[in-house]
Amino acid sequence: MKKTNFDRYLEEQLKNPAFADWFERAGEAWDVALQIAALRQKSGLSQKELAKLLKTSQQQISRLESPGYEGHSLSMLRRVAEVLHARVRVTFEPEARGSEMRVAEELAVYGVKRTKKRT
Repeated sequence: MKKTNFDRYLEEQLKNPAFADWFERAGEAWDVALQIAALRQKSGLSQKELAKLLKTSQQQISRLESPGYEGHSLSMLRRVAEVLHARVRVTFEPEARGSEMRVAEELAVYGVKRTKKRT
């Protein structure tokens, strides 16, 4: 597949270690946000309804489901998981130096399959 201008731009930006680190962390936050939103929707709840069950605000649920939000606490994730009949699992993995860029998860439980971009 032919590379787009964005593909070339991203490839160049990922050579910067600070940008590559930020990009990976953003992918992790994106995964958490998508999983929470998908679980909530699968349960048939609105953000407002979930907030009521958690005794918090709709704005807080919106933040949790925002890909840019990185303030997730383990206690809040556990509360969300309990209400949505799920469990929280945190995994630490050793860094793979010199490997190609990766996202937080290969397969996510929310049903969105990510594929690695071949260069």
